[in-house]
Amino acid sequence: MTTPAVLVLEDGRTFRGEAYGAVGETFGEAVFNTGMTGYQETLTDPSYHRQVVVMTAPHIGNTGVNDEDPESSRIWVSGYVVRDPSRVRSNWRSSRTLAEELERQGVVGISGIDTRALTRHLRERGAMRVGIFSGDHIADDVLAKVLASPQMVGADLAHEVTTDKPYVVPAVGDKRFTVAALDLGIKAATPRYLAQQGCEVHVLPATTTGEQLLALGADGVFFSNGPGDPATTDGPVAAAQAVLAADVPLFGICFGNQILGRALGLGTYKLRYGHRGVNQPVQELATGRVHVTSHNHGFAVDAPTDGTPIDSPYGRVAVSHVDLNDNVVEGLRCLDARAFSVQYHPEAAPGPHDATGLFHQFAHLMGA
Repeated sequence: MTTPAVLVLEDGRTFRGEAYGAVGETFGEAVFNTGMTGYQETLTDPSYHRQVVVMTAPHIGNTGVNDEDPESSRIWVSGYVVRDPSRVRSNWRSSRTLAEELERQGVVGISGIDTRALTRHLRERGAMRVGIFSGDHIADDVLAKVLASPQMVGADLAHEVTTDKPYVVPAVGDKRFTVAALDLGIKAATPRYLAQQGCEVHVLPATTTGEQLLALGADGVFFSNGPGDPATTDGPVAAAQAVLAADVPLFGICFGNQILGRALGLGTYKLRYGHRGVNQPVQELATGRVHVTSHNHGFAVDAPTDGTPIDSPYGRVAVSHVDLNDNVVEGLRCLDARAFSVQYHPEAAPGPHDATGLFHQFAHLMGA
């Protein structure tokens, strides 16, 4: 027997379907992900905190859930929307179904709706607040509840997803460098990639100050991905400025790219519906090379995308990468300081592996 569910957008558009996962109510920003694989990594990416993820691929859940692929210790999405959930799981590593895992972790979802129509609506109107209601939680005042829920603009969320206490990921093989990684919502794959470059990675809470970062005596500092509005995340910006002033090599990804941008004096803005998926074409301006990249961001850095150098308090900076779909800034490179960043996810879980060389580039910068 199925349980009825309803999805309500803040503009009043409504989709009716069946409960998928936990029964209840949930709120967040409605966003869509275009990846056809990697749903488990998507669900456990802390960058999706307070977002309701709509999967554009119609068939989800066929490989079930395992205990090897999560990118963090829990599911972070606030809600999950699929069209056609798999009725069986089929993978030798699978230990339970996706529906069971969603229910186990209390994630309210909905299935059986036209996700293509919903995605087209979000592309035309932009990402917006949404609520999913199922079972006894379906009532006449659901739209009012959606309108009363918090917006993503102005949301400072890194401190809600960061580690409670520092921990260390040892280097693979001989230790070459010590890296201080500021956890703004870090994915488990990132310290592993750094460790493969001979880095001993000290993962630190988002509240770590610049003075504390520098006191570690690290050879380099890494700023991770994460959720929320970068315009409200002031502590990590001040920490990045301290690192830049000390001329310690700095590498940032996704949210870390936006933090570096703000530290350099650049602004940020909210995208209409963001980039979320594993198929975004990004061009490196210096070489013309195009990478197919994994993305999860709803905000971007505001800077000229023709590669023209910009003056900053720490020397000249230029946009290094652009998205070929919409010309959004996808990377920054400091010309007079040892710092660079990209907006996409080079750890690529889920996603392609075109950009994993950036970790080698960071190691080279630390060794220079």
